[in-house]
Amino acid sequence: MNPICLITPPSVFLLDERVFMTLGILKVAAVLEKAGREVEMLDLSGIQNFEDVVSIHLKNSSAKIFGVTATTPQMPAAAKIIRRIRLHRSDAKVILGGPHITLVHAAYRREARKKIDGRATKAFNQLGELCDVLVAGDGEYAVFEAIKEGAPRLIDADDPARPLFLTNRTLNETPFPARHLVDVGSYHYAIDKVPALSMIAQLGCPFSCGFCGGRESPMLRRVRMRTSENVVEEMLQMHRKYGARGFMLYDDELNVNTKMVELMNLIDKAQKEIKTEFRLRGFIKAQLFTDEQAEAMRRAGFRWILTGFESGSPRILENINKRATREENTRCVEIARRHGLKVKALMSIGHPGETKKTIAETKQWLLDVKPDDFDVTIITTYPGSPYYDYAVPHPSKPGVWVYTYEKTGDSLYSFEVDYTQVADYYKGDPDGGYRSFVYTDTLSPEELVALRDQTEREVRRSLNIPFNPSASSVRYEHSMGQTGGRLPSRILRTSSVASKA
Repeated sequence: MNPICLITPPSVFLLDERVFMTLGILKVAAVLEKAGREVEMLDLSGIQNFEDVVSIHLKNSSAKIFGVTATTPQMPAAAKIIRRIRLHRSDAKVILGGPHITLVHAAYRREARKKIDGRATKAFNQLGELCDVLVAGDGEYAVFEAIKEGAPRLIDADDPARPLFLTNRTLNETPFPARHLVDVGSYHYAIDKVPALSMIAQLGCPFSCGFCGGRESPMLRRVRMRTSENVVEEMLQMHRKYGARGFMLYDDELNVNTKMVELMNLIDKAQKEIKTEFRLRGFIKAQLFTDEQAEAMRRAGFRWILTGFESGSPRILENINKRATREENTRCVEIARRHGLKVKALMSIGHPGETKKTIAETKQWLLDVKPDDFDVTIITTYPGSPYYDYAVPHPSKPGVWVYTYEKTGDSLYSFEVDYTQVADYYKGDPDGGYRSFVYTDTLSPEELVALRDQTEREVRRSLNIPFNPSASSVRYEHSMGQTGGRLPSRILRTSSVASKA
């Protein structure tokens, strides 16, 4: 039986791609291996000449099924990879899964319900022309439907009524990500100088922030929980296999879990039993944060928390439907400080109603609460977010869309973006590399960029927080001449499960 080739595209918009491995596709690889299927994992993170690498691999691989995952910012690279597969293999079946198709499908589904032939429909049809099968939602069980001969163009695993949608029970039953199929050692991240790996303990965020993708997607909206014991077992497996003592938990909001303190207690207990100390980092929801949670997190090994405060302006917090006040955000930082937890404040500008005054309020809030680190980004209107889904065409400016927050009447204007071609809207290089694809009634795209740069520069200088160094960026370029046409293990790994089945 031919292997199935799974591909992680590069994230060329990041300063350093070898920080966190892509876990979703490694979960899909794990369930395929468990079912006895051989998997080739082509990890193109940080590979500059990734199209050439795909060509090299296609000359040596007998795979006929190719599964590509992609976030929205990865789509330009993913489209190039798919076109390269088509160039070399006329008989290839190409499957696209991951967050981008899930977000686009959620927006498309909404348009279909309302009988609107809008931009989400256009984006969805564009992806359908690019690939043979689209997988929206959870991929762990959907992949088996997608690889079948005669599979439909769309596998909808973003429907809680279908068995393809993961539940608490099935989430616990699926194997841990197949990290052995990537070069774990080439990924570098540390928490307080302790080498760390990433993991996901739970799925979904129930809140309704206007800028957030997936608010129309049950997969991204509905919370699914693993048991505390299952989460700790994955940590222990990574510790045994890779020597990891640091763990970055990429859950949307850890304290959405009502059993969060129980989980922290079990993590603390596990460290004592194996006589070591862990260091952890993760995201929390500000208005849900308590002293009890903070104390338990500290005992479990947390030294950093990250929180999407987003803005220091009450007006903007209302307009983005954040459900957290400026006072609650301040209280969150104070709780963390009481328990020895450092705070990274995740801030964003370019929301409906954004003005020089609201950005100045954000800057002042940062100066007042003094986080240990922070980001200030310009928002993007992702498919599947209210900013995208509820926008309407500008009456006099073709290619411009208008979102209006109905409670206040404040508007946000966004430019049409072809997500298969453009990625530099995402985050950019903080050293003068930002671009804005949005504007407001009082601030142009250029003014938003200038105010973003000024805010970050002045807050970092005042709080003595250095810029994250771009000098650590690592780019790899595969050399065909040095390897005789074979790809190094940093890029390609193949499971041996088929021979054991």
